[in-house]
Formats: sequence, structure tokens, C-alpha cells
Amino acid sequence: MFEIGNSLREARVRQQLELGEVELATKIRARYLRALEEESFEALPAQTYVKGFLRTYADYLGLDGQLYVDEFNSRYAGEDGEPHEPVVARRTSSVRRQQHRRVERRWVIFALAGIGALLAFFFAAWKFGGKDAEQIPNLGSTTATTTNKVLPPATPTKAAPKKPATFRLYVRALHGNSWMDVRNGSQSGRALFTGTVELGGQDHRWVSRRLWINFGAPGNLGIVFNGHLVDITRSGTFVFTPRGFSRAA
Repeated sequence: MFEIGNSLREARVRQQLELGEVELATKIRARYLRALEEESFEALPAQTYVKGFLRTYADYLGLDGQLYVDEFNSRYAGEDGEPHEPVVARRTSSVRRQQHRRVERRWVIFALAGIGALLAFFFAAWKFGGKDAEQIPNLGSTTATTTNKVLPPATPTKAAPKKPATFRLYVRALHGNSWMDVRNGSQSGRALFTGTVELGGQDHRWVSRRLWINFGAPGNLGIVFNGHLVDITRSGTFVFTPRGFSRAA
């Protein structure tokens, strides 16, 4: 059991988000968001709204929305769908065995789905990396001829300026939703993407010289940097350059 309201508030404060910003992004009124953080569920129109708002708000913060709905159901929702206080009931051994079997079946399904998602992720990342491979021009052989003609001295030419180096970044949700804020160059740069990367949703790709990214729950993501899978598990801001990536100051 965990505190629903406090964990939502702590996640929002940790990401330096105001209720007004969350209201614009999620389309949930600020007073309802505040009611969720204070666990004043009676202030919401109906119990169905509570569950929908909980899932949307938690997913936006990069949390597991279904976990919050399950916690709410276990504490407040009865079979009649009306809120009530939790009731402790004695369970028989047969009930425990049935629940254990249901949990095992769920884990098998989750494991198979995760394997399929990983295979699709690596295949898509391989295709993405292959598109940017540079083709080496065909160098034909030439035969030098010797002549008695004196050639004028060669005029030095200016070296062509080197193109700025870039990198490729590929992101897909593998284990759950994750909120992201991607900006060009720095925190004050142009916004390239701000929202939730949803499980089973669209993949995201960028080719850039420098990216500033704020991750909500990077552990739910598969992140490929220049064709290599990288491990970022802690939320926060990172700066990506062609040389690599590091946590932003």
C-alpha cells in the first residue's frame, strides 16, 4: 500500500511542474488534480472520473497509471462501484492458490509481450541506423602518362569546411509510458517534443548536433544512441552530443 496523493505530488514537484501546466497538457482541471493529490476523491464528479484522472495524471508524470487505479480500487472501490473503506477479510488457502495461478499467467503474458517488443525495437533501430550509412564512392583505376610538357605550379586551394558532426537518437516505450521534454541545444531551445511516449505508440527519432532531454521515467524506454542501446534508469535532464551524453548541470 502506498500514499496515492503524496506520490503524485512528489513526482510533479520533482519535475518542477505547476498544476496549470499539467492542466493544459492533460485537459484535467487544476482543482481536480489538487483533489487527487490531497486524496479528496469525493470532490470529483464520479468514481469513474477518479480512475480515469488517476491513470492520465500518473502516466503524464511517467508513473504506472494502472498501479494507481489498482491501489484506488483496493482501498475505496467495492463490488457495487461505490467508494468504501477497506475491509480486511480472511482468505482460504484455495483462494490464495487461485490468485497465485492468475499472477503466474499474467507474468507469462507480460514476459512474452516484452520479448516481442524487444525484438521489434532492435529491428526498428537496426533499420533506422542503416538508413544513415554513408556509401563509399567507387574509386576507378587511372593510368598515369608521362609527357615532356612542364606543368605550372599547382595553386593551393582552401580546404572545404567540415560539416558539423551529428548523432542519431531513437526512442521507444518498452515497459510502460514515460513523459519526455526534448529541446534543441539547451533547456531554452526550440521544443522538438513534449508529451508522453506511450507503450505500443509511435517511435521517436532525432538527428541532431545537441539535444537537451528531460526524462520522466527513462527505465520504461528503450534508448538507442548511434546504433547502441544505452541504459538510463533515473529520471532527470540529460544533454546528448555526438561525443555521448551526460546528466545536465
